[in-house]
Amino acid sequence: MAREKIETVAVLGASPKPDRYAYRAMQLLRQFGHRAIPVNPAFPEILGDTCYPRLSDVPDRVDTITMYLGKQRSDPLIDDIIAAKPKRIIMNPGAENDELARKAEAAGIEPIYDCTLVMLQTGSF
Repeated sequence: MAREKIETVAVLGASPKPDRYAYRAMQLLRQFGHRAIPVNPAFPEILGDTCYPRLSDVPDRVDTITMYLGKQRSDPLIDDIIAAKPKRIIMNPGAENDELARKAEAAGIEPIYDCTLVMLQTGSF
């Protein structure tokens, strides 16, 4: 099986709670060889990695943002998300945001309504 390109993935709304999908995404991204960077102002670290309060605090280029925030929490972050200039934004179930999708497309960023966990496990990530 050919190995896909390793991506740097910001997990927006990352959580240290094992029962949360964002936590499972961090684990699965790592398992598939990607670099998962947690972003959440509520936690200093997740799975041993520094957890950044904002996307703008992430020191590295981000290829993909996978979102685990509802529209109400992501609306104030739209400008920051666009400014990070990822290649794509994955809006997981419950994180759909049509305004963000429109602004992302206008900025040349691919918005994807899908589940990161499913994408990884089916080879569509």
